[in-house]
Amino acid sequence: MKNIKKVAVLGGGGRTGNYLVNQLLKEGFSVKLLLRHPENFPIQNNQIEIIKGDALDLECIKSLLIDCQVVLSTIGQRKDEPLVASAATKNILQVMNDYGIERYVLLAGLNIDTPFDKKSTKTQMATDWMKANFPIIQEDRQKAYDLLVESATDWTQVRVPFIEFTEVRSEISIHLEDCLGDQISAFDIAAFMIQEMAASKFSRKSPFISAI
Repeated sequence: MKNIKKVAVLGGGGRTGNYLVNQLLKEGFSVKLLLRHPENFPIQNNQIEIIKGDALDLECIKSLLIDCQVVLSTIGQRKDEPLVASAATKNILQVMNDYGIERYVLLAGLNIDTPFDKKSTKTQMATDWMKANFPIIQEDRQKAYDLLVESATDWTQVRVPFIEFTEVRSEISIHLEDCLGDQISAFDIAAFMIQEMAASKFSRKSPFISAI
């Protein structure tokens, strides 16, 4: 995807999101962030624009996406707070459609199911554990995937196992049917999301990525 100047980022205040923002800046992109608590954001750079607000608020998403060419999200569920995955996805897809923004790359867990999966016993056990222990959150995340499929948006949902918060760069496995590794660094997640943002090799697909 050419002519990307400004990237809208949701979840940039989180641990994985910090890695994503830093790498976007290093690669020369301007970044527009939606943050609930901007005063706590540790990264200072004149290429960052901050919108204070919440992904559950449609008006905040409208403010965020203005003048952006692509949307990246590392939003996760907040403990003891309203479900975020499907509601945020609905808002994002609506505003992207209204503004004519085509590309959306988002982060998800390996527990999301797609019709193309052939999960190993290990991956299926992790999925089943999530369904058994966090059924409402799991259902909401699965609903978010369904919203993506129903949309006309050029999306890629990146599914990952356990995240290690390091800048270690590893060779990674990319697979559409199963997660082959047990962990991946936040650095590698950010690098892959940015690469996929630009190249769109997995349009409307949900690749698993993990360290080899």
